[in-house]
Amino acid sequence: MPCGPSLVVGLSRHESPRRLMPWSISIIICLVALMKIVHGFVPPSKRPSSTQIGRCRRQARLRTVFSMSSISASGSTARSRNFLTNDIPFQLYNTASRKKEPFKTGQPGKVSFYSCGPTIYDFAHIGNFRAFLTYDVLKRWLLYSGYDVEHVCNLTDVDDKIIKRMARDGLSLPELTDKFARVFFEDLQALNVLPASHYPRATEHIQDIVSMVQALVDRGYAYESQGSFYFRVSRFPSYGSLAKLDFSGMEMGAAKGGGISDADEYVADKGDAKDFALWKAYKAEDGPVFWETALGKGRPGWHIECSAMARRFLGPTVDLHAGGVDLVFPHHENEIAQSEGASGERFCRCWVHNGFVNVENEKMSKSKGNFLTLRGSLETGLDVRAFRYLVVTSQYRMPLNFNTEGLAGARKTILRLDKVKAALTRVAREGKGAEEGGEIDEEMQGVIDKAVAGFEAGMADDLNTPRAAAALFTLVKATEKALKGDSPRLRPSGARLVLATLEQMDAVLGIFYEPPLMEGEKEGGREEGAPVVVELADVPKEAQELVMRRAEAKEKREWALADENRDLLRSRFGLILKDKKGGAVEIVRE
Repeated sequence: MPCGPSLVVGLSRHESPRRLMPWSISIIICLVALMKIVHGFVPPSKRPSSTQIGRCRRQARLRTVFSMSSISASGSTARSRNFLTNDIPFQLYNTASRKKEPFKTGQPGKVSFYSCGPTIYDFAHIGNFRAFLTYDVLKRWLLYSGYDVEHVCNLTDVDDKIIKRMARDGLSLPELTDKFARVFFEDLQALNVLPASHYPRATEHIQDIVSMVQALVDRGYAYESQGSFYFRVSRFPSYGSLAKLDFSGMEMGAAKGGGISDADEYVADKGDAKDFALWKAYKAEDGPVFWETALGKGRPGWHIECSAMARRFLGPTVDLHAGGVDLVFPHHENEIAQSEGASGERFCRCWVHNGFVNVENEKMSKSKGNFLTLRGSLETGLDVRAFRYLVVTSQYRMPLNFNTEGLAGARKTILRLDKVKAALTRVAREGKGAEEGGEIDEEMQGVIDKAVAGFEAGMADDLNTPRAAAALFTLVKATEKALKGDSPRLRPSGARLVLATLEQMDAVLGIFYEPPLMEGEKEGGREEGAPVVVELADVPKEAQELVMRRAEAKEKREWALADENRDLLRSRFGLILKDKKGGAVEIVRE
């Protein structure tokens, strides 16, 4: 029985069939009838099982996966790859309902996805990047599952913090925000985050913001007071439903800044403490940051920026909206009120929020001195990959504790995965262009089938990446066992299939990649004869084993054995090991 897609040729999963000519329909009917007749003469014992058919289709898909390094997200929409092998419904936790729900979209096969981006006035911290990595895994899984994803991630480039930083540093708005936008994109690239379809800035959409405020005024949801415009919360009965707020008995002005609004928005001219700013009238301390509009001279409030840009790029209703748990209230609550007040339509089908990052079990804050940026806490490309692994294999809704021990453990895991992949690559190359004879043994094929099924089941269960990673490591352990000894069990054809399976899983996890050089690492203009930093996968197998043996000896505090392995690396291979901060090891070629 042939492997591959069904009789409908030339159609992707989500395309509509083309109109067929009558003679074409007749031919297809005849072919279908013929196949039924032939199938009827095949004895049941000789017919392939559903498991064999699934495996056959999987191997065809894996050949495609192996030819690519990662999912592409170029262009305005990230196009699906549809690697999904098992028919498992995707369940995603919706903050609005506080439960897992079957994932549904407005258009079959297409996802409109809005995520809150950074305020570009400073370096983003590791808590921010947990959010961006969560969005990345979610998007990768959707692409893997066959969806096209239109993803919008905003850049906040006008707000009170930005204005204060401009005054402090003596910079113009573009000088400040362009600098940190560039830094943000560099950090995303270092973390192997697929780019969004659009990165709109608030300052590019002032007219969209003005139009939305005017619509809210016209519909009775907003009012003007002393040049500023506010949303009238009392006009929106469901306000507080996302955050599950109960306003009964809430004392006016009790929260930080007065009422339940942002700290800088409680002023005497508001009609109610719960009301929030849509448009802020110009003040002298705003300096050169203002726009002359139909609303008057001023600038937008923070919350309206996201509502206006989401509507501009994705329409009145989005399938997914993501952000950190700290944005549930007031930001996302206010987005719902503004968007639904202006359009009269539901704003978001599913809300996704990731948990906080703590440092050494303490909340991260500048006052405690544990406010960590990506560049300040991760020194090498290996550190960055380890951080990505640490984040993407954690349960995204739970708090994540960041510490040196956890990063060191993730670093060792990355080195182990690199070692397995390098060994598989060598075995696969041995049989390239040669007649190998035989296929992958049934035991290993069974491990692959089980690993892929477990991986997909984990991801489909609310992005359960710990379970998905466990499935990955069942394959890794079996591969390590099959590669051991003088006569390894794994043939080149089998090695290629395992490699393709790892690539398939990595389309979601995104851990096999070469990060750009971090700040402090050198490229290009090094002096002649200066040492060169190399990756573990790029050194001979025997050298890799010595590196791992030294690491194991150090962990057991067997210092003499660790020194012996270090000396062997230098004398045999010309490689020097440099211990870095936090347990990292750098390999340098003399």
